[in-house]
Amino acid sequence: MKKFTFPGDVATATVDQIKKFITDFKTGQLVPFLKSEPIPAENDDPVKVIVGKSFNDVVLNPESDVLVKFYAPWCGHCKKLAPIWEQVAAELKEVKGLVIAKFDSTVNEVEGVEIKGYPTLKFYPRGSSKKTPIDFDGDRDAESIKTWLKEHSENYKKHLESKSEL
Repeated sequence: MKKFTFPGDVATATVDQIKKFITDFKTGQLVPFLKSEPIPAENDDPVKVIVGKSFNDVVLNPESDVLVKFYAPWCGHCKKLAPIWEQVAAELKEVKGLVIAKFDSTVNEVEGVEIKGYPTLKFYPRGSSKKTPIDFDGDRDAESIKTWLKEHSENYKKHLESKSEL
C-alpha cells in the first residue's frame, strides 16, 4: 500500500496547492512516502545496518553480493538468529564484495520489497539482477548459511579460490 504525504501545512493549504497535489497523484508524479530511520553515521560492524534511505545504495550496488535479514526487534526467531548472523558476518568480513546486513522492517520501508514474516532472508547477487532477489532457503545456523553462500555468492567463490591458490 503506497502512502503519499502532502508537502505543506494542510491548515494553510490553498486550493491551487491541493489541486496540484491531486493532479500530481493522478499523473504518477508523486513520490511515495516510505518510513526510514536516519542513515547510521558509523556502520563499521561486520553486520551492516541498512535503513530505508540507504537500501538502494547498499543492496542495489551491482558490485556487491548482499545477504539481508529483514527482521522485527520483538520477534523471538529474529532474536535467536541475531548471534548466528553476527558470527557469519564476523567470519566473512574479509570477503570483498560480500555484505551481510540487517534491515529493521518495523521502522523502515523499501518500495517493491514485501516481507510476510520475520526473519526473512533475501540474497541480492551482484550484477544487474538486483530486482529479483533469491530467498534464502537453507538452515539457519552459521555453517549452513556459509555453505549456502558458497553456492550463490560469486564474490565469496572468488575469495575462496584466491585463498586456495596461496
